[in-house]
Amino acid sequence: CLCNCSKNNIPTSVYEIREVQKPKEKKKEKLEKKKQKPTPSPSPEVDYLTPQQPPSNKVLAVRQIQAWCRGTRVRRTLLHAALSVWVIQCWWRKTLAKMLEKRRLASLRWLAVQTRACITIQSWVSMSFIRQRYYRLLTAVHVIQMSWRWHNCHTRGFFQGSYELTGDQLSLRLDIFLGSQICRISDCVPFPIKN
Repeated sequence: CLCNCSKNNIPTSVYEIREVQKPKEKKKEKLEKKKQKPTPSPSPEVDYLTPQQPPSNKVLAVRQIQAWCRGTRVRRTLLHAALSVWVIQCWWRKTLAKMLEKRRLASLRWLAVQTRACITIQSWVSMSFIRQRYYRLLTAVHVIQMSWRWHNCHTRGFFQGSYELTGDQLSLRLDIFLGSQICRISDCVPFPIKN
């Protein structure tokens, strides 16, 4: 396995890492140790070797291309994730705006229904009050008119008349009503004729 510590994608040192196991011990000793004390299996030792000769230009170019491809893939993945998040956020904002608009319209409809019902009830109540007042006033007017007519007929009376004009005279006819009595006057007045 090759490991590089890079600075601007140019390796400064290359180490080759190998796993080296201890030489095999005798089976008996292993069995005795296992019987005496159970221990976890020994981990392999890592032997760091001295750096080999520096990698060739081909290897460096391949590493740079691989790093560029990985970076492009990571950027593309991040861009795809950001676009997906943006699309989801836009959809959610649109859905939320629709839900809020539906709620607003529903509350406006409910408010309109309540207002219409309230106005109808108020108009009925005010109409009944006005009708009662009108009937009271109408009754009072009838009472006043009847008493006034009776008073006029019995105290003052009233008269009614007609006249007719012919060539040389005026005919009058008057009817005077005093309570239950009627007085009729008829008269003919001649005009003086000058020769």
